[in-house]
Amino acid sequence: MRLLFKQRFFSWFDSYDIYDEDGNTVFTVEGKLAWGHCLHILNAAGEHIGTVQQRVLTFLPKFELYIGEQYYGCICKEFTFFTPRFTLECSDWEVNGSFMEWDYTIDSASRGCVATITKELFHWTDTYVIDVADPQDALGALMVVLAIDAEKCSRNN
Repeated sequence: MRLLFKQRFFSWFDSYDIYDEDGNTVFTVEGKLAWGHCLHILNAAGEHIGTVQQRVLTFLPKFELYIGEQYYGCICKEFTFFTPRFTLECSDWEVNGSFMEWDYTIDSASRGCVATITKELFHWTDTYVIDVADPQDALGALMVVLAIDAEKCSRNN
C-alpha cells in the first residue's frame, strides 16, 4: 500500500492530507495548539483514530502515540553524533536509514521491512511517500513519520 503524505497549503499549524495511489484521502492530520506538537489523525470519514503528542521538549524529544484514546507506546530520539536514531518503545519496530535525506525504513525484528519512507521532489509542498507492506501497519507507520517530521520541525525552529 502506497501513501502520499502532503502538508496542506497555508496551514497555521501542522496539517496534512494522506492519499492513496488513486488520489483518495485515507487520513487527515490536524495539529492542535499545545505545548509541543499535538497531531490528531482522522480517517477518511473524519473520525478521530490516533494522536501523536510530544511530551519531552528537549533536543531528545519523546512522542507518545495513541490509537483512539488508548496509549499505544512512544517514540524517542536517541543521542547520536552523526545520524539521528529513534527508538520505538511500543513494538519490535526499528527505524533505520538517512533521516537527513528522508530515506529510511521501519523494520520489524519478527517480520522484516514494515515500510519504506522517501521524499518526492518537485512539488509545491513536501511530499513523502510511505510504502507499507501490510495495510494494517499503515496507521503505525504514519505515526512514526509524523513524530520524526515533528522532531525535524522543532529542531529547525
